[in-house]
Amino acid sequence: MSQKITLVLGGTGKTGRRVAERLQERGVAVRIGARSASPSFDWEDEATWAPVLDNVDRIYVSYQPDLAVPGAVETIRRFSALAVRSGIKRLVLLSGRGEDEAQAAERELQASGAEWTIVRGSWFFENFNEGFLAEGVVSGMVYLPPDTVTEPFVSTDDIADVAVAALLNDEHVGKVYDLTGPRLMTFAQAVAEIAAASGRPIGYQSVPVADFTAQLQADGLPGDYVELIRYLFTSVLDGRNSSVTSDVERVLGRRPRDFADYARETAATGVWSIAA
Repeated sequence: MSQKITLVLGGTGKTGRRVAERLQERGVAVRIGARSASPSFDWEDEATWAPVLDNVDRIYVSYQPDLAVPGAVETIRRFSALAVRSGIKRLVLLSGRGEDEAQAAERELQASGAEWTIVRGSWFFENFNEGFLAEGVVSGMVYLPPDTVTEPFVSTDDIADVAVAALLNDEHVGKVYDLTGPRLMTFAQAVAEIAAASGRPIGYQSVPVADFTAQLQADGLPGDYVELIRYLFTSVLDGRNSSVTSDVERVLGRRPRDFADYARETAATGVWSIAA
């Protein structure tokens, strides 16, 4: 009998790529769920769902672009139901802290009949080097709506480690983990730490949400993505997540990674350097 496969949806993304790497290092058979993979997987094309479930027994579920977008809750309900009908044993869902819509999606997955674990992430460290904030860091000025609100930024490496533990170990079944870094920071403080690690001036300026989203639209970003950004900066980043948890340490037996270490190690790669 062939070895059962662990499916990693979003397996080319920030957390999914890391989850897949860690599973493969442990000798686990992995299938990447992505549009570019074979077989291809697309959340917007339900015909692609069943083929990736063949011989799979557990799934890391990372929904794109975000569980807060319209239709995500129904999509998670349909996918979870199909997964259970296909014999899937365990579902580990990447969710968001403080997102009401994401928690509605969580409930659909919890009601599916599969073993489940919910992994809620705070704002990723890696948004500053792998996401939409990287360009501003390199340019020397980051413009964002948040002013004094604090966020417990978290490493995607810590998220991946927790997700892998939940996929492989029974003790995490039925648990909801809120993952944070070890301290609260404003976005301005995070940028200042990146500047210090990079050895170059990088400024931060808070701008009104309306002006920020208008600029995103002018830059040609899709309307649904602009609306998602507006939601995140007006609702999720309103202070509701300004607290740290011990969940990373509970699961992994170690403290979460600190932003200063991330900034120093990432700066050393040269990703924030100005091209000559």
